[in-house]
Amino acid sequence: MEILLVAVVGVVVVALATALAPRVGIAGPLALVAIGLGVSLLPFVPPQEIDPEIILVGVLPPLLYSSAVSLPAIEFRRDFRPIAGLSILLVLVSTAALAFFFTLVIPGIDLYLAIAFGAILSPTDAVATSIVKRLGISPRVVTMLEGESLLNDATSLVLLRTAVAAIAIGSMPAGSALWAFGWGVFVAVIIGAVVGLLALRVRTWVAHSAANTALSFVVPFVAYLPTEQLGGSGLVAAVVAGIVTGQGAARWFTPEQRLSDELNWRTVELMLEGAVFLVMGLELKEIVEQNFAADEGLGHAAWLAVSALGIILVVRAGYVAVLVATQGRRARRLGREQIERFRTRVDQVTALGPPGRRGGGRTPSPERHERRLRRMRDRIARVLADFDYYQASPLGWKHGTVIVWAGMRGVVTLAAAQTLPRDTPGRALLVFVAFLVAVGGLMLQGFTLPWLVRLLQLEGSGRTGPSAEEQRRLADEMRAAAASSLNAGRLARRDGSAFAPELLQSAGSRLTRPPDDDTSARARDVLELRLALIGTMRTRLNALSRDGAFSTAALRHALAELDADQLSLELRLYDGS
Repeated sequence: MEILLVAVVGVVVVALATALAPRVGIAGPLALVAIGLGVSLLPFVPPQEIDPEIILVGVLPPLLYSSAVSLPAIEFRRDFRPIAGLSILLVLVSTAALAFFFTLVIPGIDLYLAIAFGAILSPTDAVATSIVKRLGISPRVVTMLEGESLLNDATSLVLLRTAVAAIAIGSMPAGSALWAFGWGVFVAVIIGAVVGLLALRVRTWVAHSAANTALSFVVPFVAYLPTEQLGGSGLVAAVVAGIVTGQGAARWFTPEQRLSDELNWRTVELMLEGAVFLVMGLELKEIVEQNFAADEGLGHAAWLAVSALGIILVVRAGYVAVLVATQGRRARRLGREQIERFRTRVDQVTALGPPGRRGGGRTPSPERHERRLRRMRDRIARVLADFDYYQASPLGWKHGTVIVWAGMRGVVTLAAAQTLPRDTPGRALLVFVAFLVAVGGLMLQGFTLPWLVRLLQLEGSGRTGPSAEEQRRLADEMRAAAASSLNAGRLARRDGSAFAPELLQSAGSRLTRPPDDDTSARARDVLELRLALIGTMRTRLNALSRDGAFSTAALRHALAELDADQLSLELRLYDGS
């Protein structure tokens, strides 16, 4: 009963703090830490000690999976190189710099423990993404911050896992450590991708919405557990499974499943993130007392935190400066004229027809030849769309400054710090420093980031969503696909039966909603026909998502509109039956 009461109160506190704190100008995470600390100071509240395994197994897999599901696929592919650099190379460099610093200033700290602690402080938090979105800055910057905050969690946690394993066995050769790191990532990617694909397949067979939602909740754990048994990183597997699921949802899931997943996983993410900050506040009293009892006191921890945050920002600034310069040169090297000439050559080959093979070989069939040319044209269209994206969203030093200052630590740093084994030497000091770096960075960078964006005159410089012109072009593409299938007579009801020819002829391209009191068979046929047209438009939408001509925001907006129309039509159709 006591555990149930604590859980109920915790959910209420997280929900209310998240909703009400921004109204008084306080970030929700900081409010939760303050509430937890205040509760821990009550005389009748015993010291709190959360098992690190609960955080590692019960919190981080679903939290990372939830973030991975919503990753924007098209923009992520376009900026995969800089995102991968920020997520992997920058984490490794930051970890090395921090580990070197800690071995110098913390007496007797083990090298692998220093590496583990550097990995804990290295990943950024997605909270900066929400701040930048509200300020209306370039969507490209938002995508890079979002992708970095997701993938660098995986990199740092694999490093942490490898270093903790080395601590447990006493020592580990550098070659063995590198092998453990590589093996952990490799196994995680394979198992995560397989679990993601299987989850997509299995969930398409389960029509019951509640049962389908229940299956979605176990996917991150299904990816996590076998990966850990094989020596891989279960957290990376959860991330990969989330990416695969998020990119396949538009093609495989029903509108009900997509709507249910979005709402349920947003709730799970809200509760888990809030729980981490609340638990951190509850444990903070004991951590502070342990640091008071130490010879160095709180001043030593504060000095370490300020120094670590300074090292993180300096290393990040140097890396981002190189990144921005490199991206500028790459955009200039990509010549649109060369691509246009290549496309002209493809059109010439198309006009000549399927060529015969040299040496008297067989002539390829016209169908195979057409498929090859279609793939070439699609690839050229994708490269041209990427070129337009780079030209429309160049990265300058102002954007680089925002990327540097938006690199805040947050929930993953706090959660990872709490996974350190209880018998770790100096654990109280390390956890307290992690807390100061995370919360101090959130306060310093989070509160000043809007001011910095206004100072750089970047506020409102980018769209917060798809433009009206992009939405119009996308709607025209889908309407054209619907009209084509209508004129070709390729539409059928859900049971496979054909529509009456006179209905298809009268419908044309301007189907109207039948009167509310019309429950005749013709009204039902019109509803069925509109559902079939929505299916055609969704198929076209999925095809358009591959060539990169439209942004992820526009594609998701159009998909949400189609889903809403389909749910409305199905409700009316079933009510009229």
